[in-house]
Amino acid sequence: MRALIDGSIILDVLQGREPYLDASSKIWKLCETERVEGFVSALTFADLVYVMRKELDPDGVQEVLKKLTLIFHFTDLEITDLTEAAGMKRNDYEDAVQASTAMRIHADCIITRSIKDYLKSAVPAYTPAEFLQRLFYSGK
Repeated sequence: MRALIDGSIILDVLQGREPYLDASSKIWKLCETERVEGFVSALTFADLVYVMRKELDPDGVQEVLKKLTLIFHFTDLEITDLTEAAGMKRNDYEDAVQASTAMRIHADCIITRSIKDYLKSAVPAYTPAEFLQRLFYSGK
């Protein structure tokens, strides 16, 4: 199972955001134990650095990013992601780039708390709780 992990899921754990922490932590654990191949786009990487720099010094940011690379696969942003997203006729270009990246890496799904932003995506989007239910209910 290959999933594109949205930045909100990563920040839920890093910032201890309730009531999302439990389900998002379980997504992390599935990626860490390689039950799920969790991919994070370079676009999300940049967003994470932006948010973390408000709370951590540069060394702290580097340490967190180093740990994230042990759990998740970071995928480069390609020009095809950007151009395809531009043609998607969506209100939110960043979400279109994420959807395009998910298609390029052949993700089975996108795990996000904002599934409404991916209703037109060719790759289905699930909240962490929905994904966990599907994964464990299907017996995979």
